[in-house]
Amino acid sequence: MTAQHSDASGPRTTSTLSRYLPGFAWASFISEVLIIATGGAVRLTGSGLGCPTWPTCTPESLISTPELGIHGAIEFGNRTMTGLVGILALVVLVLVWRARHERRDLFALALVIVLGVAAQALVGGITVLTELNPLIVGFHYVASVGLVCLTAAFLVRMATSPGPQSLAVPRYFASLVYLATTALAVTLAFGVVTTASGPHSGDPMVERTGFDVELLQHVHAWPSYALGALTLVLGYIAVRQRLKVAGWVFMAIGLELIQIVVGLVQARNGLPEVLVGTHMVLAALLAAVFTVLVLRLREPLATKPLEPRSL
Repeated sequence: MTAQHSDASGPRTTSTLSRYLPGFAWASFISEVLIIATGGAVRLTGSGLGCPTWPTCTPESLISTPELGIHGAIEFGNRTMTGLVGILALVVLVLVWRARHERRDLFALALVIVLGVAAQALVGGITVLTELNPLIVGFHYVASVGLVCLTAAFLVRMATSPGPQSLAVPRYFASLVYLATTALAVTLAFGVVTTASGPHSGDPMVERTGFDVELLQHVHAWPSYALGALTLVLGYIAVRQRLKVAGWVFMAIGLELIQIVVGLVQARNGLPEVLVGTHMVLAALLAAVFTVLVLRLREPLATKPLEPRSL
């Protein structure tokens, strides 16, 4: 996800793009990952109703008060992080405004991200008003992962020349990538439902979904194993074919191996909060890597890839 290429054969950013854009685009991506970590802290410390009202923390105060204790401070800290995320998204939109005609793709992505952050703030308010309905809390996480993927996509498009593109990998490889991405989406979906049914729905008093957590843990694991197998196959093909996306495939493999270890350890040790939070953040990073991988399956027509060798 490099911000700019300077070699003669590689893609270049449009000259009208602000020189400050790469830094703020990266900051926006990082902030979207960090807010998943702070949101996880809210959920895993039982601070979901640390600020009992929305949009203010209490009916009388915009910010947390000493009476709310550590839970109020944690919840208000996450709300403050939402403001930072929104500011960075707006700055990116402003910086890309001048190039909105030449880089409509970047402008559209930046606009969707700003609107997504605003929608996320509303969903956050709904979670408070519904007293942390576990399914709404789960949707809040899914939407956050979606914003991580969108900001990752922006970084890729920012470093890619606009215009027609061609497939840079064999079609069957692209199909396997799409299949693996689907397996990842299913894994994330069941992971959200599993967490919503367990002890970490946001507050000790919140009613769970009522689903069998032990069964859901197994159901959550099945697509993750399929994802791991598919990614290993992709890694083998990428090496044999000398594909440019090999590095992203092996980054995905590394994250998946860590995720499997973290998932197994947390399941066997009563779901310790630190490991559950780590699992949430790693899942978002894995989704970002797959976003980059999918976008890197194609490249501008001006860049001619080497002819891949047959297996």
